[in-house]
Amino acid sequence: MAMTKFFASLILALIAISMLQTLVMAGNDQGGHLYDNKRKYGPGSLNINECPSQCSRRCGKTQYHKPCMFFCQKCCRKCLCVPPGYYGNKAVCPCYNNWKTQQGGPKCP
Repeated sequence: MAMTKFFASLILALIAISMLQTLVMAGNDQGGHLYDNKRKYGPGSLNINECPSQCSRRCGKTQYHKPCMFFCQKCCRKCLCVPPGYYGNKAVCPCYNNWKTQQGGPKCP
């Protein structure tokens, strides 16, 4: 019985540490889901001439810069938005999130 309580508390501690790590990463602007200005992102929040700078920000930390920029700009021109952060956060821009390749994978980085 004592061993079961020990493992249960260990699992809860690991979950708590994982959640704390996620919050710290998000606060450090490392692709987390917390961002400051929700109006700055979302469908139609950009003009076409803002796409290159927003895609440079989005693709800034990838080792595949050229393909990331190509597809990001293509998606930005269609959706007029680029999600915040370097990765993830695609739910902010449904068009960007839902555009898929023929194989069913994500089209937009």
